[in-house]
Amino acid sequence: RGLVDDVIDPADTRGVLIGALAMLRTKHADLPARKHGNPPQ
Repeated sequence: RGLVDDVIDPADTRGVLIGALAMLRTKHADLPARKHGNPPQ
């Protein structure tokens, strides 16, 4: 879609990237519960 989240100053790029990667290091996304089990064969 090409949406812009933020515009950062080139001098601040390293700090912004380090902060974003540090946040993602501990991110955990839970998987949704399964709606259906394995069907019998």
